[in-house]
Amino acid sequence: MKRTLAMLLSVAMLLGMMAGCAKDAGTQETPAPTPDEETAAVNTVILKEADDKMLNTYTLIAVDPAAPFTDADGNAVTDVTVNTEGADALIHWLLSQEALDLAANYGMEEYGEHLFYVKDDAPVYDGEITAATEETKTIRLSTTTSVNDSGLLDYLLPQFESEYGYTVEVQSAGTGKAIAAAKYGNADLILVHSKSQEEAFVTDGFARVVDGFEAERISFLYNYFVLCGPTEDPAGVKDCASVMDAFAAIAAGKYPFVSRGDNSGTHTKELSLWPEDLGITAEAESFADYTDWYISANAGMGACLVMAEEMGAYILTDKATYLTFYANDGVMD
Repeated sequence: MKRTLAMLLSVAMLLGMMAGCAKDAGTQETPAPTPDEETAAVNTVILKEADDKMLNTYTLIAVDPAAPFTDADGNAVTDVTVNTEGADALIHWLLSQEALDLAANYGMEEYGEHLFYVKDDAPVYDGEITAATEETKTIRLSTTTSVNDSGLLDYLLPQFESEYGYTVEVQSAGTGKAIAAAKYGNADLILVHSKSQEEAFVTDGFARVVDGFEAERISFLYNYFVLCGPTEDPAGVKDCASVMDAFAAIAAGKYPFVSRGDNSGTHTKELSLWPEDLGITAEAESFADYTDWYISANAGMGACLVMAEEMGAYILTDKATYLTFYANDGVMD
C-alpha cells in the first residue's frame, strides 16, 4: 500500500512539473469569490485573474447609413434605414457623466465589487442630448452577450429611456455576430469588445464619427476576463505564474475546456492564450484532434458558463458575467 501511494504521489508531482505551473511567491492572488465547498451552489470558481493579457475593453460604434450593407449571402442591400439621431442620443448619454457613474457603480450593492470600470481616457460628453420623436424613438443596439448577461444594460437603459423617451431594442450575440447584424443593416449602433473586429468594421466603411467625438471607435469601459474552473482545479491553474502557463497546463493535461466558439470577443481573446504549437483557431479543423477535451459550444457566455459547471470544465469569461452567474446560483436566463 505504501509503495502504491508513493508511486501515485510521484506521478502527481511529475504531472505538475509538466504543466509548468508553480506557485509564484511574489503574487498575492486571491480568486473571488471563494465559496464554501460544502454549501456553494456553484462549483465553478475564479482561478486566474488580473493578468495583463486578460484586459477586456468595451467600445461603442455608430453605424453609417451610407455603409455597403449586404444580406447574409453577401448580396447588396439598399433599403436600409439607420436611426442616426437615436444612435447619437444613446451614445451621448452613455458617455455622459451620469451614465459613466452608473456604470462604474454597477455591481457594488449586489456583488460587493465593481463589474465594470471607466477608462481613464474615456471621453465625457457634456452637451445636449436630443429627446425622442415619433420617427426616432426606436433605437436598435447590437451588442455582446457578455454585456447583456452581466445585467449592465438592464441597469442602464431604463434610465435613458425614461429621461429621453426612447425605446432601445437590444440584440445580443457574440461580437462577430453582433457586428454582422450591423453589416446587414439591422442595427443603429454596436457595443462590442474585440478591437481587431471593430477596426475591420471601421475600415470596411460601416462606421461613422458621432458629433462630439474624434474617431469612430469610442472605447469607454473595461473589466477583465477571468479563467474559471472547478474548485478542485485538477490542472493547477491557480498556481500558474501567468494565464498563458495556465492555458498550457489545461492543454497538457487535456482537461475539459468550454470555448465560446462563436467568434465573440471572448472567443477571440481565448484563441490568443493557447500555446501556438497547438494551432487552435476559429476553424473547426484546427482542434479536430482535441475534441476529447476542447468543447466548441457556439453559444453565449451565460450558456457556456452553465455548460462548464455541468461538465466540471475550465472556461474563459468576462468577470461581470461570472459574478452574475455565481450570484444567481448558476442559473442564467
